[in-house]
Amino acid sequence: MRAAGYSWGHKRRFNTYADYFKSIFGERVQKVSIDAGFTCPNRDGSLGKGGCTYCNNDAFSPSYCQPEKSVSQQIMEGITFHKVRYRRAEKYLAYFQAYSNTYADLDILKKIYNEAMAVPGIIGLVIGTRPDCVDEKKLDYFAELSKKNYLIIEYGIESCYNKTLEKINRKHSFEQSIEAIQETAKRGIKTGAHLIFGLPGETREEMLQEAGIISGLPLDNVKFHQLQIIKGTMMAKQYVSNPSDFQLFSWEEYREFMIDFLERLNPRFVVERITGEAPPRFLAGPRWGLKRTDQILNLFEQRLEERNTWQGRLYNEK
Repeated sequence: MRAAGYSWGHKRRFNTYADYFKSIFGERVQKVSIDAGFTCPNRDGSLGKGGCTYCNNDAFSPSYCQPEKSVSQQIMEGITFHKVRYRRAEKYLAYFQAYSNTYADLDILKKIYNEAMAVPGIIGLVIGTRPDCVDEKKLDYFAELSKKNYLIIEYGIESCYNKTLEKINRKHSFEQSIEAIQETAKRGIKTGAHLIFGLPGETREEMLQEAGIISGLPLDNVKFHQLQIIKGTMMAKQYVSNPSDFQLFSWEEYREFMIDFLERLNPRFVVERITGEAPPRFLAGPRWGLKRTDQILNLFEQRLEERNTWQGRLYNEK
């Protein structure tokens, strides 16, 4: 077939995260999540309160992630946790996942990230944040750090449409996302972005158009997942009150949509994930049965084969 000609250099039909790291490090690399006690400007009153309407960090934080523990303790417990499941992993990335992990003074950030990098086995940092929580001094610091270590800053774009960002209480604009991504990338820092599909008010066509929008940005990695209604969130209350406002994907609908999206996506982008998975006890909305992430990925790749398509097949670089 066309497999030998894929620009990412392996036979899978999209530019997968696992194969990307194998090509760089020659082996599996595992993320270790950390909750360093950060917050967000739309939680602490700087821009607003309550946070994003869909957000409940407990839904994706491992049990060892507790901000009362030091960063190094969380990492060491996380490595122990993952060694049981991923015995082949010897190298780890410290993944600062909860809330906005650049939302502090630079001196505090340096202390936290230096502590993480000092833990044996940690080869780099993954820093999740918002586009309005970086500035020139912070980005210059990360640029220096990235010269000696693997480092990527992942921005929560969530949507390319300001009407949606306002509705979900993000308190930043898509234009701010563009600026942050450009400023990060121009310093040579690896740059990632995250999008959610199925947010209230967005049509399937609008979501599909986002493939072309983000493909023109200087990104390295991208992460996607379907909207899940999580207990304890404002969105869960909105869903109960007005379920007709939500057009949530079934698994089959999402699979076909995600393939349509990948066909239009820049093939240079590494795709970290195509779905999200929250523990069933947190879900207040529809579920996809008992399918786990690895099963979903296998079914997704089977469907790519059946449709004889791949990431970037319809991508037109301008």
